[in-house]
Amino acid sequence: MKNVFVSVLVMMMTTGQAMAQGVSFEAKVSKRSLGLNERLRVDFIMNENGDDFTPPSFSGFKVFSGPNQSISNSWINGKRSFSKTYTYFLTPTRKGALTIAQATIKIDGETYKTSPIKITVTEAVEVPRDPNSPEYLIDDNLHLVAEISNSRPYLNEAITVVYKLYFRNPLRISDGRAVENPQFADFWSHNIDIPRLKVENATYKGEPYSVVVWKKSVLYPQKTGKLTLEPLSLSLVIDLPSNRRDFFGNRILQQSSRTVTAGRRTINVKPLPEKGKPVNFFGAVGQFNFDALINKNSLKASESFEIKLKVTGNGNLKLFNLPELVLPNTLEVFEPEHSENVKTTLSGMQGNIEDNYTVVPRFQGKYPIAPVSFSYFDPKKEKYFTLRSSAQIVDVYGGPVANNSNDNSSAAIAKQLLTNTDESFRFIKLNPNLEPIVKKEFWNTKLFYALLIFPILLLIAFVLLVQHNHRISNDVEGSRLRVANRLSKKYLGEAKKNLKNKTLFYDALERALFNYLKARLKIKADDFSKDKITEILADKKLAEIEIQSFIALLENCEVARYSPATDAKMQQDFDQALSVISNIDKKL
Repeated sequence: MKNVFVSVLVMMMTTGQAMAQGVSFEAKVSKRSLGLNERLRVDFIMNENGDDFTPPSFSGFKVFSGPNQSISNSWINGKRSFSKTYTYFLTPTRKGALTIAQATIKIDGETYKTSPIKITVTEAVEVPRDPNSPEYLIDDNLHLVAEISNSRPYLNEAITVVYKLYFRNPLRISDGRAVENPQFADFWSHNIDIPRLKVENATYKGEPYSVVVWKKSVLYPQKTGKLTLEPLSLSLVIDLPSNRRDFFGNRILQQSSRTVTAGRRTINVKPLPEKGKPVNFFGAVGQFNFDALINKNSLKASESFEIKLKVTGNGNLKLFNLPELVLPNTLEVFEPEHSENVKTTLSGMQGNIEDNYTVVPRFQGKYPIAPVSFSYFDPKKEKYFTLRSSAQIVDVYGGPVANNSNDNSSAAIAKQLLTNTDESFRFIKLNPNLEPIVKKEFWNTKLFYALLIFPILLLIAFVLLVQHNHRISNDVEGSRLRVANRLSKKYLGEAKKNLKNKTLFYDALERALFNYLKARLKIKADDFSKDKITEILADKKLAEIEIQSFIALLENCEVARYSPATDAKMQQDFDQALSVISNIDKKL
């Protein structure tokens, strides 16, 4: 009974320790004794994901391959099973008793160590390895590698990460899928589409392999310092030759599953240098060209012109702002329209971005457009550059002249100051021009005549005002045109505000087009049909293509309510509406 009680106590203590020790980290070897010409496989296995893995020094061994990292994560009957393994293949460098020292890893802030393992190395054996061993074949002939174009980029400098799967005979990959995809935190990222996986010939560590490019990504780091790239893990189904043969003597293939990973990678991001940084630097990194383009150099005061700030080149085009345009106060400047024409390849973002300003002059004259400067950092030359547009002059004619009376008003103020000096310094007036006080009759005074004429003038003004209001009230067509014009401007503004809401956008855009036609072509609401619009526009000598563009825009507004539309499509329809209205105004 005493022995039974002790056994039960020992079992309970062991069970309690196993429950308390939920995290395990251990080292396993393929054999404890091997020949001098054989290879040894060492696996460091943990049941929870850890960081900062530190392998032993492997004194007395030469690392032939490794570390190879593999992850197994599965759910069976509602229970999670996780395993992460670091694998090394070693070759002994001497005979005798060797020791594989402790490896360490941190899991949830705690440091775990493996137990040392004793290995006996004997004389070289006749058959150093089994070339048909599935484990050996897979580990020796399969590699998932993350190739990084630049591990020490500048902030906002493009780098590429290409994940390649290398394998060679006798392995064949029959199926594969990604079980963990890197999220690229702290990076602006863009995945390059790979329409179809292709097997190509390549060289890995000087030996011929087959390779499959699994994933390609372009990254722009958004922080400085050491940034970590999460690993890509693949679950593969591998065909291996077995020792059995079929009826025709061909070797029968057997399947094996394996999860491989590219491992974590660290990127050291350098900050942009402070030395030589321009004041107007807004974060552009790459190689660029810059210009300010004006579509008109001469125009009437009632017209408008456009100034386009354009940056073209290769770099982080979507990650910085263009400089602001500064113009004289006598030019009315509207909010710029931003547009991008950028494509992303393995070499980074390429294309152009634009800010298009609409400018309306108030007065006639010659307006100088000052040069606009744009600064960027070239990571290849490690130097800042500043580009400036050329100075231009816009000639505005046919309008009112600005009131440049600053000098006159200054003179008037000075004169007033002189006349309002202290009265104690004024000379005594010797000729006062006194007049005798004579009692005058009220009917012969200026006030009498003013009070007499004032009611007559007030009556005349009242009659004129009544006639003006009567004409306005009778001008029903003019009132309708004014209301329609205001509504057209209102709905165009509402359409621009609702570019993110498809229903509200197309409803406001269609109403704006209708009210524009009412205001411009005097179309009544009961005559408002597409056939009538076509007939009236044709009578106005408009080209067939302009009429069809307007009708197509109306039909597009009707169809878009019941079909999906993207932000780019809505922006395109809004720009088309502005273009159509502008073209009709020019022709009319």
